[in-house]
Amino acid sequence: MCRDKRVSIFIAYIILLSFVSKGIHAVEPEFGSTRVVFQTNYGDIEFGFYPSVAPKTVEHIFKLVRLGGYNTNHFFRVDKGFVAQVADVAGGRSAPMNEEQREVAEKNVVGEFSEVKHVRGILSMGRHADPDSGSSSFSMLLGDAPHLDGTYAIFGKVTKGDETLRKLEQLPTRHTKMETCEDERSSLKRRLSAASVEIEKQSLFEKSQVN
Repeated sequence: MCRDKRVSIFIAYIILLSFVSKGIHAVEPEFGSTRVVFQTNYGDIEFGFYPSVAPKTVEHIFKLVRLGGYNTNHFFRVDKGFVAQVADVAGGRSAPMNEEQREVAEKNVVGEFSEVKHVRGILSMGRHADPDSGSSSFSMLLGDAPHLDGTYAIFGKVTKGDETLRKLEQLPTRHTKMETCEDERSSLKRRLSAASVEIEKQSLFEKSQVN
């Protein structure tokens, strides 16, 4: 039996160069042109960034994504109606980290607090008591949390995959059969291989544009 059932994730990032979004409501911040997809064993979650709200946080998280920092990481906390929290990269990955990944993952980001509200789908940085202690752990809001407003840095929002979040909310966290765990690991390995190919293609495309 698995001692702790963890929702594993690996990343495929997508840059939509011609995409511009004003948001559904005028009061919402504008999304940047980038979308990131977290591919989990329960479905995909796509999210966009708010560079005008938290530019340093967005830059930091996206750099970790591009370095593959979130690959083999997991959600270590899922509270129904509250948050699904992604583990800190330095301690949450099952794969070893290279020097560059670790260097970026262990950096702290200044707290970029704003007037944007904590509602379902929002991405909010995790931190310790120090407001400038955020590094790589962040939460996806599963409901409204006004008590977090102005004290935790919001940097983006889920754009697709709410059905996946609903599946996560229903998950037990222990007593899962070993056969199921092994099946999930095998599936994730196959998807990770496919995602790595897509990331390499995107990297080559970006280099060709620069040249």
